[in-house]
Amino acid sequence: MSWLDALWLGLLQGFTEYLPVSSSGHLQIAQALMGNVDGEENLTFAVVVHAATVCSTLVVLWREIYVLLRGSLELRWNDETQYMCKIFLSMIPVGIVGLFFKDYVESLFGNGLLVVGILLLVTAVLLTFANFAKPRKGKISFSDAFVIGVAQALAVLPGLSRSGTTIATGLMLGDKKEDVAKFSFLMVIIPILGEAFLDLMRGGLSPEASGISAAALAVGFIAAFISGCVACKWMLSIVKRGKLVYFAYYCVAAGLFAIIYDLI
Repeated sequence: MSWLDALWLGLLQGFTEYLPVSSSGHLQIAQALMGNVDGEENLTFAVVVHAATVCSTLVVLWREIYVLLRGSLELRWNDETQYMCKIFLSMIPVGIVGLFFKDYVESLFGNGLLVVGILLLVTAVLLTFANFAKPRKGKISFSDAFVIGVAQALAVLPGLSRSGTTIATGLMLGDKKEDVAKFSFLMVIIPILGEAFLDLMRGGLSPEASGISAAALAVGFIAAFISGCVACKWMLSIVKRGKLVYFAYYCVAAGLFAIIYDLI
């Protein structure tokens, strides 16, 4: 992978991470079109650029994160402590997937676009259903947090949008748009950074192990971080005033393209 490839793919990852269109699915489609279909290389690059977009979350939502951490350190059962507990609760399902199904999930990366296309269509269905949901609750409950966490665990599959799946799930549970969007962005911070840290400790991010130069990884990281900051702010604004169903139309088009491309 050249640094120019990494630049374009990093920008693509950053812009699509927060939009409900599946960043991993778009990376798969782009890498297939570019002729780069090596599974290990794709997976390593995906880990790095996902970590970059999580860092953009830290920048965009730093005030919310600061308030949560400050309130939690008071060691009282206040709103901030409860919210942090909900985030940790939501992480349990994806942690189970990482422990017991990691090899299976990794095997899906770089193995054609059929699965990506089908799951993009599933994302479209979820967004369509969420479009008809009405907010019924004051704040996200513990049970909601766990169910949204299950949705996040399922969204490790390429083509099933993590933000789209978790936000759509929260909306169908009756949570408010802006509340579930922020929860969706905050709940992924620790799992993604944790995965990147473990890969770093295992040496999986080295040029020898990944097949990608350090320069290409750095370019991809920076590109994903910058575009991620822009997309995160944009998505929060879209969720407040827009309709996610328009992204469903796009996912249908992208899914059909991926399926047809894989079959011909």
